[in-house]
Amino acid sequence: MAGEPLHFIAAGSSAWHAIGGVPVDTEGTLVASAEITHASGKTENVRVHFALPKVPPPVAQPLGVDSSFTRPDPAIDARIARENARAREIGERAHDSPPMWTAPFIRPRTSVVTSEFGSGRLFNGRLTSRHLGVDFRGAVGEPIRAANRGVVALVANFFLAGNVVYVDHGGGIVTAYFHMSKPLVSTGDTVSRGQIIGLVGSTGRVTGPHLHWAARYGKITVNPLDLLTLDATWYGRSASHSPTEHELRSRNNKHKR
Repeated sequence: MAGEPLHFIAAGSSAWHAIGGVPVDTEGTLVASAEITHASGKTENVRVHFALPKVPPPVAQPLGVDSSFTRPDPAIDARIARENARAREIGERAHDSPPMWTAPFIRPRTSVVTSEFGSGRLFNGRLTSRHLGVDFRGAVGEPIRAANRGVVALVANFFLAGNVVYVDHGGGIVTAYFHMSKPLVSTGDTVSRGQIIGLVGSTGRVTGPHLHWAARYGKITVNPLDLLTLDATWYGRSASHSPTEHELRSRNNKHKR
């Protein structure tokens, strides 16, 4: 669906569930396809059409940032493109392993949301893009927690996002934590749900300290708050198997490379 694989999990004797991602600006109809193989060996193809609501235009949120973040510069544009490609690659790799979580996702901070997913961003008077994450209020040095169990796929410094941590949760899902003052984990670490993985900061293109929380299903950026609605009782615990220690070590080594 939307170019990403679906991972079906048995829920009971006759039901199967899968998580899918919907691109933020997609309107009209989205089609999901699945191939069903019966016990008899017979196969059939199933197509499901999802009617999507009309996407509202982004409500512009005026922000003022240093001109170095908005001035055209081919070298910076190339750097941003490389960093975006790294993020997409991490999302794509998350399909390679089963879900690591056995409990619902949680918010990385309990503070007030100051900017919602999908809102427009007006930087120095120019509408540049949609806000593809959720911002949480915070002061420099306050804790940021992992939304669920996973493996740290990347710790880096990005031009726009500042100090970042990406966590691969398996099953196609990745969460990312931007603008940290200090990451407290390393690439390849296995983190638990609620573990402190970094501290709030104001690195990158920001107007002040806060946490920008983002999520991907594969290469598709999705609203991270939607992860809070997933029913882990059927997707996590009912997965075909939980990662073994050998699989975790292999996965850690893959992310460290």
